[in-house]
Amino acid sequence: MTAREAEIIELIRKEVKPALGCTEPIAVALAVAKAMEILDERCPMEKGWRMTDGYALKIEVSGNILKNGMGVGIPGTGMVGLHIAAALGAVCGKSSYGLEVLHDLSDSAIEQSKKLVEKEKVAISLADTTRKLYIKAKVETPCGHTSCAIVQDDHDNIVETLLDGERLDSPAKSAGQEESMESKTTLDYKLTVKEILEFARNVAFEDISFILESRTLNLALANEGLTGRYGLRVGHSIRLEYNREVFGDDFLSYAMSLTAAASDARMAGCTLAAMSNSGSGNQGITVTMPVIAYSLKYGTSDEQLARALVLSHLIAIHIKGYLGKLSALCGCVIASTGSACGLVYLRGGDYEQVCAAIKNMIGNITGMVCDGAKEGCAMKVASGVSSALQSAVLAREGICISEHDGIIEKDIEKTIMNLGRIGSVGMQHTDSMILDIMVCK
Repeated sequence: MTAREAEIIELIRKEVKPALGCTEPIAVALAVAKAMEILDERCPMEKGWRMTDGYALKIEVSGNILKNGMGVGIPGTGMVGLHIAAALGAVCGKSSYGLEVLHDLSDSAIEQSKKLVEKEKVAISLADTTRKLYIKAKVETPCGHTSCAIVQDDHDNIVETLLDGERLDSPAKSAGQEESMESKTTLDYKLTVKEILEFARNVAFEDISFILESRTLNLALANEGLTGRYGLRVGHSIRLEYNREVFGDDFLSYAMSLTAAASDARMAGCTLAAMSNSGSGNQGITVTMPVIAYSLKYGTSDEQLARALVLSHLIAIHIKGYLGKLSALCGCVIASTGSACGLVYLRGGDYEQVCAAIKNMIGNITGMVCDGAKEGCAMKVASGVSSALQSAVLAREGICISEHDGIIEKDIEKTIMNLGRIGSVGMQHTDSMILDIMVCK
């Protein structure tokens, strides 16, 4: 393995990891869990105090965290929102689990968490911050102690902890990364589409075989969504026999169904983890499931699939670097662009065709907005998969949206930057308006 290959693998491991539940409420649970652990470690607390209602939680969040946490199902609870997520983080959360902070969920923990919410022991408010991803979790105890943990910029990035107003030493990263790795942004890796494709083609299979865990986790979610009664049942409905006159029985309907079903389950509170991408479980699902569906439908080796998944993941990570973790642009746009590239690769495409697939996607569904994480996300996911396959097929035919059209440029990197500018700068007012509408309903 070369030094550059090791660096790119470092980025993949940083941005592709299991997540149990929607990552915005999970990030809130993580911050609360860390604040509770500070009290456990540094104050003489009564044994079992976390299972009582003798403390209060005060959580401040950025607008995008609020938007993405309001309507999404919380694993195992049958409830939605940040209040129950925060309560679960207090009762049973372990920060060492990272984005799987609620791994030790139990019936007793759920019942106690519901009591905390019912007794109004959990307060959620909007933080005074310009950051897109920011959470400040404060725990107040009857004995007068307070603890605090702050998460910012990444869903599992705990940047500050306090006890009774005094700042503690910088906490260890919850997912176990080194400080130098955490301080690097995606753009610091200076990736290009060309290098990503060369890496996916040439890196030793044994060095990227870990990416096949994406198949294990996300396919399990898809199967759960197909067989269970989750959310809007988008994936299940696409596969119903009496709907085949509408959707057909081809690869497109198969890929749409599997991907949407995984989103159905995840958004409705399924207790299975997703393999996330760039801090988003839905993005991880969308970036992988169309590629996995192709592998299942047409038969590919594990090595072919792993290389396609690495390409798909890295393209999404690369594009997301220009947008930030949260924005008004639906993550499905970026994730399905990644999967379009993975499909081009599995169909024998070259660099020019991968670039064409990206341009076709950016010229097609760039305007899809994010109005929060919710059950309806499965419909957007299905739309993204449809666009991905369309873009991949056209690209393999040598068809590409012209550089004279809209925000498309001849240079693929400039085209990606244009998308980033629209999502991170141009749609800021849209983001604020969406949040205003949501909180005033």
